[in-house]
Amino acid sequence: MKRTHAVFPCLLLAAALCAGQSGSQPPTQNPQANPAAQSAPASGQPAPADQPQSPNPNAKDQNEKDQSEQSGTSKDRLFFALPNFLTLENAGQVPPLTTGQKFKVVARGSFDYVQFPWYGFLAGVSQAEDSEEGFGQGAAGYGKRYGAYWADGTIENFMTGAVLPTVFKQDPRYFQSGHGGFWKRTDYSVSRIFVTRTDSGHNQFNVSEILGSAMAAGISTYSYHPSADRKLGNAASVWGSQVGYDTITLVVKEFWPDIRRKLKKPPH
Repeated sequence: MKRTHAVFPCLLLAAALCAGQSGSQPPTQNPQANPAAQSAPASGQPAPADQPQSPNPNAKDQNEKDQSEQSGTSKDRLFFALPNFLTLENAGQVPPLTTGQKFKVVARGSFDYVQFPWYGFLAGVSQAEDSEEGFGQGAAGYGKRYGAYWADGTIENFMTGAVLPTVFKQDPRYFQSGHGGFWKRTDYSVSRIFVTRTDSGHNQFNVSEILGSAMAAGISTYSYHPSADRKLGNAASVWGSQVGYDTITLVVKEFWPDIRRKLKKPPH
């Protein structure tokens, strides 16, 4: 059984690598190069009425960060499109998610409008490659592939992000590091596949990810995928592919704030 998963994540990883190589520290300001700062009024004197106030480019990001810490989830999107609701940037101690919050945020991401074209793209690639031949070709074959990819992603999201985190009292969120060099941050993000926070704030083996993705692979392989592909080796392959996909995604999540700052940086 051949399923297409890693096309777009690999492109995201390449972008993350490019951003990470340049480091994560914001550029320092040179007061000599800022004439407005040199001519600022003395303390206690109001600024002239006709002098416009310079907007703070980081104000929106800070506001979103504050809202994320209050709600426990995020409204962020990777590359302004892909749901990134379970990632917190530079968050300290935050309350654990309740069972209801875990299921709600996973549902919000799983049924997000971006998922419609994304799974359609995966189904199209699978159709062109004629993978999982039992689905057939034509509109019927495409529809089966589309439904299978949607079910694959949704089941995996709920198993690793809501069901098992509730059972084992683990935190499904990714807490971005944002500190250190490129390789240190990469090592941290990859390690989060195997290590996660508990609801009480301690580190623990990430059984939600490892066991959850295995259970999702088994459910999908032995239920709605073609009967000819219902083999243990196929389920194991899907499991490994999904863990690899999630690993790449975590690296992208770690460096996405750096990429976002570069994309939002005003031209000189």
